[in-house]
Amino acid sequence: MRVTFLGTGTSMGVPVAGGFGASSVSRDPRDTRTRCSLWVKTEQASILVDAGPEFRLQTLASGLSSIDALLLTHEHMDHVTGIDDLRSFNYDSGSSIACYSSARILDSIQHRFDYLFGSDRYPGSTHLECIPVEKTFDVHDTVVTPIPILHGGLPILGYRVNDLVYLTDISDLPDSSRHLVEGAKVLVLGALRWGDGHPSHLTVEQAVELVESLDVPETYFIHMNGSVDTQKSHDSLPESIRLAHDQQVLWI
Repeated sequence: MRVTFLGTGTSMGVPVAGGFGASSVSRDPRDTRTRCSLWVKTEQASILVDAGPEFRLQTLASGLSSIDALLLTHEHMDHVTGIDDLRSFNYDSGSSIACYSSARILDSIQHRFDYLFGSDRYPGSTHLECIPVEKTFDVHDTVVTPIPILHGGLPILGYRVNDLVYLTDISDLPDSSRHLVEGAKVLVLGALRWGDGHPSHLTVEQAVELVESLDVPETYFIHMNGSVDTQKSHDSLPESIRLAHDQQVLWI
């Protein structure tokens, strides 16, 4: 299974629009981060997790050219703005793309992108088949399990895709969800910044603490802001925890 980090940055990207604070961002190319999205490719399935504002550019950089399923973690715009660019993936065929998430999140998507749904769907626009999920399901040869997590006070979803667990925008992993992580080989985990806490996200220190409570041999942090320097972080973190960077590829 090939896993590509399409984007690894926080909601504003790194550097942010207008270049504010850019002088304090490392010149390391790994520290330039587009909004979070993940592509999982198996022998039979091509699965996208979230589609943010830079989705079009991310596909061009990665070679992503087919999508069998879209998994949405939540409805915030840094994770769904790219839905409109999915139109090129089913424009010629006229078929829909299966879009999985919780019923609440899918309802929000259908209100935010109302022109994509219903009898008055705009011609040529992205065509999604919204499928509410609560339990494990298959996408061709791939087993997907939704994992309920918290993003501040908002209930959202992480996903387990075969032996990969993906938990972005996380502030807490409820005890009732911990068994869904057991036995995974790779954990991808949101870690916003070092230092001061945040009401909706884990800090790097809090993320490390969570990792140490889970039995997963390999972890990659995502959703970092511009204050998080990859090399300095690697010098401080355990060897089993690394920062992911845009267009990085893992084989699991």
